[in-house]
Amino acid sequence: MSRTTSIGGLAAATLLLLSGCSTIDRETGRMIGLIKPYRIDVVQGNVVTREQLERVKPGMSRAQVRDVLGSPMVTDVFHTDRWDYIFTIVRPGTPTQRRSVVAIFDGDKLKSISAPELPTEREFVASITRSNMPTSNRPMELTEEQRKALPVPPKREAPAAPDSVPLRDYPPLETK
Repeated sequence: MSRTTSIGGLAAATLLLLSGCSTIDRETGRMIGLIKPYRIDVVQGNVVTREQLERVKPGMSRAQVRDVLGSPMVTDVFHTDRWDYIFTIVRPGTPTQRRSVVAIFDGDKLKSISAPELPTEREFVASITRSNMPTSNRPMELTEEQRKALPVPPKREAPAAPDSVPLRDYPPLETK
């Protein structure tokens, strides 16, 4: 093979590889309509559900609020009486979820807490469950009739003890 042919082939391969950079559809993220690159889920912050927020009452101490909601995502040195609980989840193919809960303290006691309409724990789990995951309508527990219909497992006998145990001779731990 001549040197010109090998350089031409190398140049053609390079141009072919570089042309793939412009074939990504920005809206769908697919390359050439066939290949879809993997995109990770980005989850940041504290998930605060409606049930947790209902347990927090004005007058609670900082420690009590931390026990219910967890450690705040943001505590500002210049605003020591404000805790921010921020949650964000970015998933390909779904709208970005972002929630912010703000707790205001007066000294060590909770003065007020403000939050948008928060989902219940079940609603939150449903919102992060992938729709393409196979679902099953099978029950997760057996009924009493199903338990009775199960075969009885065979009884295992304990292993027999060895007839003789070899004695080991260890050197003394201390020498005199």
